[in-house]
Amino acid sequence: MQSLIGQPAPSFTSTRSDGEPYTLTPATAGVPIVLFFYPKSGSYGCTKEVCQFQAMTEKENFKRSGVLVVGVSPDPVDRQRAFVEKQKISVSLRAMWKVLIVKQLQYPLLSDVDGEARKAYGVGKHMLGPSTRTTFVIDKTGKVRAVFDAMMNFAGHGKFVDKELDKLDAEASAETPTSAAPVATEA
Repeated sequence: MQSLIGQPAPSFTSTRSDGEPYTLTPATAGVPIVLFFYPKSGSYGCTKEVCQFQAMTEKENFKRSGVLVVGVSPDPVDRQRAFVEKQKISVSLRAMWKVLIVKQLQYPLLSDVDGEARKAYGVGKHMLGPSTRTTFVIDKTGKVRAVFDAMMNFAGHGKFVDKELDKLDAEASAETPTSAAPVATEA
């Protein structure tokens, strides 16, 4: 997993929660990618993590850089679909009380039953069986820039992503040439 840092991020094809195939090809995406693996749709920690990333898609640093967020779990498509539908309902209910309006997840959740995506990224299994909770930040050229692996630190994944996106923004700003004032020369 750490050995992927600085390397091209692997491409893979999996199935979205709506049953349609989804291919992630970081090298040609042209935008930063947040790829997070989580153990089980509907569990307390995974629900918090998925909702946290949903809330982050509304943040300025996400919007400015056009970040693509993709979530992956070992759950079958039916479980993913039910989880996504439940999030639509629970977010709408929360909106009535907190004036937070989010209609649906703004990014795909993928079913990785066969573990191919997990294996491609070197994501291990937790001692209790499911995949570990691991987040990758991939830059717009398709290289893995950073990895965060913390099974019980749900909120840590969002903080990690915020920090890494700020680094990518700073690098992009430093690389963007500014128009220099003309310099007078003697003839």
